[in-house]
Amino acid sequence: MYFYELHEGDADLLNDVLLVHDEEFDEEEFLELVLEARSAVLRSFEEDTLVEAVANELERRHGFTFIHDARLRVSVFVSSEEGETAVVGLDEGDAGGEEDEDDDEDGARTGFRSLVVDMERGPDLN
Repeated sequence: MYFYELHEGDADLLNDVLLVHDEEFDEEEFLELVLEARSAVLRSFEEDTLVEAVANELERRHGFTFIHDARLRVSVFVSSEEGETAVVGLDEGDAGGEEDEDDDEDGARTGFRSLVVDMERGPDLN
């Protein structure tokens, strides 16, 4: 298996996705596939981000597997403290592939997003 990554954003906000394929593509080959997929979805994508739309297009047209939260079956928090390494609670609906109120029509979880913010401490911040 070969892993590929797509990034979108600027210095303030970055989205990235992982893709897997059983074939190896060199940088130029992969770039061509990404440019083709980008052109196909740019004006009409419904996903939250362009990289998700491109990843879905690469999955549909070229056999990549887009690694997204809807495919997550088990999540484990790993701690250096004894006894704190444990399974992170996933809703049974997520693990079983059933929809819940935080799933969209494709089963992808939509209730949360991770965001890393680099902020300077000021008088208004706790």
